[in-house]
Amino acid sequence: MFDYSLLHWTTFLSAAVLLNLAPGPDIAFILGRTVSGGRRAGFAAMFGIWSGAFVHVLAAAIGLSAMIATSTIAFSAVKWLGAACLIWLGIQALRAGGGRLVGDTEKRADSFASIFRQGMLIAVLNPRVAIFFLAFLPQFVVAGAGPVPAQLFLHGSLIIVVAAFIEPLLVLAGDRLTTALRGRPRFGGRLDRVLGGMFIALGLKLATSKL
Repeated sequence: MFDYSLLHWTTFLSAAVLLNLAPGPDIAFILGRTVSGGRRAGFAAMFGIWSGAFVHVLAAAIGLSAMIATSTIAFSAVKWLGAACLIWLGIQALRAGGGRLVGDTEKRADSFASIFRQGMLIAVLNPRVAIFFLAFLPQFVVAGAGPVPAQLFLHGSLIIVVAAFIEPLLVLAGDRLTTALRGRPRFGGRLDRVLGGMFIALGLKLATSKL
């Protein structure tokens, strides 16, 4: 079971690294929370994104992703919920104006749990992630290597494992680069506006996406 060649693993792991480095709502959310709230907020966002991605891995393994990909109603429902979540986060940032998302630790209203939930929602409510897993993972299914659902689950889980070697470094680097600037009110206000605009743009992009 799970008998793969060296070429198989080399190809898959190379693709997984590139996928985890590609910009998207997940990376934007992780870095945005890191810059605004420090490494603790960044790790909360990261763990939330990973949890949401794992939901998609399970969905791909049991066939739910296929249902979303082939159902216009299901795709639209998930898409609009995800877009609303991103736009809501963007509006929150714009309204904060440096007084909530950015500032001293004691003054930040968002807890580890709330940021985790936001990250998980962003990942779960992105139908493009479901379709991606549905299109990407079957390419690495090998006849005779094991049950197809098990192979899909294995490769999907390994994508998250690869992320565990990449995204923590992004969080630490983002926190280090912005530590000195984070406490400045003027910088905080500008950063909130940038983050707000970015989340709203990502939400609108998701809202206009099609199957």
